[in-house]
Amino acid sequence: MVELEEIYSLYFKDVYLFAYSLTRDKHLAEDITSETFLKALKSLDSFKGESDIRVWLFQIAKNTYYSYLRKHKKEIALDSIGEIEDETDIEKIIFLKEESMNVHKVLHQLSEPYKEVFTLRLFGELSFKQIGELFGKTDNWACVTFYRAKRKIREEMRKNE
Repeated sequence: MVELEEIYSLYFKDVYLFAYSLTRDKHLAEDITSETFLKALKSLDSFKGESDIRVWLFQIAKNTYYSYLRKHKKEIALDSIGEIEDETDIEKIIFLKEESMNVHKVLHQLSEPYKEVFTLRLFGELSFKQIGELFGKTDNWACVTFYRAKRKIREEMRKNE
């Protein structure tokens, strides 16, 4: 049990941030994170250590999120729209949220594997080596895919200006 507590304390924040990058919803990210660690606990014996444990946890989180999406495909959650922070410079917040939303819209339209590689690198903060391991490819493949995704996002953002 000590091993799981150690894993939890070391990787909770990373898994939560990754889940949040997928869901853009604090509560759902918390649920996905909790479910990820429960699943990790149940299958800890099957982890062979061939990849970074963080990559393994991210894979569990991603699959948990995809399962959630399949189950809730037809539901629309109004509480997932997001909360506006109470700040004095509301114009700045609105501008930043609009820009962020535009980037997320473009990111959402990207085809795979560009979307996932970009998300893992930027929001999951994984190295190219870890991303390559996750896909069963080389770190060079992950690097090239990430930069192509970035280029595609920039091109789409310029079209939308």
